[in-house]
Amino acid sequence: MHALVQGLILGVLTAGVYALMASGQTLIFGVMKVVNLAQGALVILGAYLAYQLFVSLGIDPFLAIPITSVAMFGLGAGIQWLFLRPLRKEDRSELSLLVTFAVALLIEGVLSVLWHTTYRSINTGYANDSWTVFGFQITLVRLWAFLLSLAALGLLHLLLNRTRFGRAVRATVQNPESARLLGIESDLVSAFGFGLGAATAAAAGSVYGLLYAFNSGSHYDLISRLLSIVVLGGLGSIGGAVLGALIVSTSSAVIAATISPAWSEMTFFVILIAILLVRPQGIFGSTARGAL
Repeated sequence: MHALVQGLILGVLTAGVYALMASGQTLIFGVMKVVNLAQGALVILGAYLAYQLFVSLGIDPFLAIPITSVAMFGLGAGIQWLFLRPLRKEDRSELSLLVTFAVALLIEGVLSVLWHTTYRSINTGYANDSWTVFGFQITLVRLWAFLLSLAALGLLHLLLNRTRFGRAVRATVQNPESARLLGIESDLVSAFGFGLGAATAAAAGSVYGLLYAFNSGSHYDLISRLLSIVVLGGLGSIGGAVLGALIVSTSSAVIAATISPAWSEMTFFVILIAILLVRPQGIFGSTARGAL
């Protein structure tokens, strides 16, 4: 029982980080109907930026998030404007897979040249600190990462539901043609949406670098998890991404703690297949165009 509860605690705390990564992925799909295969690479790029700021300037990874998020927002908007906007609308969904995968390989190549393929990690003074609560270990870094992810997801929710930009995004998701007739620049909204997805990747990357060792190729495993989360929760649903991250993270952590770490890697794929057999559109997905 102790191992089960400890696994649940670990899974819930880690789920916040994965939810933050996946929220950017599902936001991009909701706005553009683009499955962004570069999201994992953007997370790893965010981790490297936070690592370099910490090593060179001594900036704490949590304090580096505003810096890296702004930089990655610009990068994400540039990727959409330069590589995705020119695609023909009727072929965009299919061609975007190739384009975003090419972007992921480009980012991996740049990271390999700049930092080589050696594994890195952000080792702060508090990296190994933990609290013991009723006999259960709570790692300080994971707790702060969880709280940060909740705050970032809350800000994202407010942005999408309480601002003019959010209304433009939701209008574009619901009916892009009608949004265009109302004067909404869908290309501009798409660029901002992709930039916002990249900014969430930067925030998650700073935390990821604190929790795990990484190198330029770490995005391959990461993108498989993120795709599983967004498909499980329902493509285009941020609430689904949060729930999907919770299911994936807690199930893997519980299996690792109670049975074997060797089985934890395939757990979420089994859950994904089981849920999709019953509900092919995912938990919160819709057969029609959604509203985030």
